[in-house]
Amino acid sequence: MIGSRVVAEGWGWRHASRRAPALADVDFTIEPGERVLLLGPSGAGKSTLLAAMAGVLGGADEGDESGSLSVDGVRAVDARGRAGLVLQDPEANTILARIGDDVAFGCENLQVPRDEIWQRVRRSLDAVGLDYPLDRSTMHLSGGERQRLALAGVLAMGTGLLLLDEPTANLDPAGIADVRSTVARTLDETGATLVVVEHRVEAWYDVIDRVIVLEPGGGVLADGPKDAVLGEHGDALAARGVWVPGHPIDFDRSRVVGEQLLAANGVSVGFGDRIVQRDVDVTVSAGESLVITGENGAGKTTLLHALAGLTAPVSGTVDAAAGFAPARSLHPHRWRSRDLLTRIGTVFQQPEHQFVAASVREELAIGPRQAKLSGVDEIVGRLLESLRLSHLANAHPFTLSGGEQRRLSVATVLATAPRVLVLDEPTFGQDRTTWRELALMIAEHVDSGGAAVSVTHDEQFIRLLGDARLTLQKSLSESRRA
Repeated sequence: MIGSRVVAEGWGWRHASRRAPALADVDFTIEPGERVLLLGPSGAGKSTLLAAMAGVLGGADEGDESGSLSVDGVRAVDARGRAGLVLQDPEANTILARIGDDVAFGCENLQVPRDEIWQRVRRSLDAVGLDYPLDRSTMHLSGGERQRLALAGVLAMGTGLLLLDEPTANLDPAGIADVRSTVARTLDETGATLVVVEHRVEAWYDVIDRVIVLEPGGGVLADGPKDAVLGEHGDALAARGVWVPGHPIDFDRSRVVGEQLLAANGVSVGFGDRIVQRDVDVTVSAGESLVITGENGAGKTTLLHALAGLTAPVSGTVDAAAGFAPARSLHPHRWRSRDLLTRIGTVFQQPEHQFVAASVREELAIGPRQAKLSGVDEIVGRLLESLRLSHLANAHPFTLSGGEQRRLSVATVLATAPRVLVLDEPTFGQDRTTWRELALMIAEHVDSGGAAVSVTHDEQFIRLLGDARLTLQKSLSESRRA
């Protein structure tokens, strides 16, 4: 296989619902076999550019294109099948009900012979470490496992252009290492061209050889060999929100742990007849940030939903303190939605699962109105400004970038000022600036007497907000708290 060549000449795109372009005047040439890391602040158009390279950005009814973008000399929109794209959202990557069929789907569309398809399927699943039977339901995979499944599907296609949009965002450390080594090995064997979007440079530094940095709403801010771009321009890029190695984030906190708000006692959780975690004991206290960590598939999200009152545990109990619970029940899963609004707010792993309005401004107003809070316009305005969403107030939530959607999902929960924040991968998709602002907002909520429970693989988040840590093991029966 020979890697693909990608050429952008004055290329730009404006989404149909926006006045300003997502990208404009983008110029670069990526030669066959190059390994490129695409960087830029949140909202710089990185995912839009990847979708355009894959030929799936959409037609004229979805936006306006300027300039030209080609893959192997063919307009990108007409070159479908030359590129394999792993999307930012794990669920959006999943197409079919069984993992074997899902991996085979792309190969079938490329008319690969049947016998060869299943050889590719098994080889690709082995490569990403997804050791399940081919008939296993995709619905039973965690977000991180779905990300591995998506990568397996792209690897099986054997395309000349591999496009990865934050492929390690929801993976545990072992999964990150597996995916990175799998991609590197695939590139070595095939000569394919790589373009990867990832905020955390360290994860891909040893794989890539070139860095392209995008300017929000504009063209290319920096382009060149990785050492030159990140070394010579590191300070300036970090100041603009780009994650650069050697520029950690720190802020001061004032911790005072207060009364217990929630307690899980002997809790087992699962779905259907499958138990994914047994006999968990953990407490959530005011003034404390609890992080839940563990390998993909260990039941972190399922346990989080039980703590949030969204599902009932299979066995055991989740109890709220008498002064925190409404009069009707101490068990959060029995509370009405209005009771939860101002007590426990949940940020889902997939942000779009909690969007119901046609604009960002209206989305932020729904919770306060349901909770019958006063000063709704003031609440909305404050959150728009603090999370850098003011310029998107009238945009539809589904047109936002992944990082912008994550900030909006957190803002919708903060709008009703719940005492306990429950967050599933709260920092994915964030640039250095928005990451700090988001983490600082959570820290201030906790330090002012609230509480937070976060499922995360983000070591920097754990360092700053891991006041207590619950580590779940995939063996079902083991869990420990440090």
